[in-house]
Amino acid sequence: MNALAALRGALGFLSRVPVGHSDASWEAFRRTPAAIPGAGYPIGALLALPLAAIAVAPARGAAIPTETVAVAFVAWLYAVTGITHLDGVADLGDAAVVHGDADRRREVLKDSSLGVGGALALGLLVLGLAAAALLLADLVRFAPVAAVGLVVGAEVAAKAATATAVCLGDAAHEGLGSALTAESGPRSLIGVGVVAAPVALVDWPALLPGVAVLAAAGVVTAAALWWARSRLGGVSGDVLGATSEIARVVGVHVGVIAWTLS
Repeated sequence: MNALAALRGALGFLSRVPVGHSDASWEAFRRTPAAIPGAGYPIGALLALPLAAIAVAPARGAAIPTETVAVAFVAWLYAVTGITHLDGVADLGDAAVVHGDADRRREVLKDSSLGVGGALALGLLVLGLAAAALLLADLVRFAPVAAVGLVVGAEVAAKAATATAVCLGDAAHEGLGSALTAESGPRSLIGVGVVAAPVALVDWPALLPGVAVLAAAGVVTAAALWWARSRLGGVSGDVLGATSEIARVVGVHVGVIAWTLS
């Protein structure tokens, strides 16, 4: 029962899926990091719908331009997941270019205005996501199962990256980051790993794409934790959100490359 409540809380927090909100589901969610990658499976399945439309279109004699699908994929992704985590990307971009100590960077994170660093970070992320969507739109035309599997796998791995940061990170200040990290520790990684492990099989019988997606998420997590500790003094809600966004984009690119090699 607690697992279902945690999953409901994760879906409500990580997406715009209308599952409702309650104090009980929020408490179950923040005490269960494994629910974060768990929510990646249904979210990833929803995100793959534009690609499924391409796979069906040729059978009906329709030809959907690849570029159109890429734009639709990006728009649909943020319609499903919301733009809260994009705000984290923008805030970290601004903090990254600030001269000063950790206190100064944390002040920038709280500033709602968008600076050049934040604009550049957002632009690079969306550009990377659109490029990833182009790769997936090409792949789905001759390997639909592989393309859909990579979308789901990248989403789960990205959520696992966030969950890992929750388990291993210490909050830099009171807020969303501390609300999540205070309830978890390294032992919670076992549950996160168990939930995320099936990603290795998303393109079965080929194992390289799924393993590559998980490895990419691990690298992004390690980089995010190092940067947060050295530049901010710890993780925050912005760090957790940006980790998921970056890991998704990197995961798709790495997964497609790995698929071509497998």
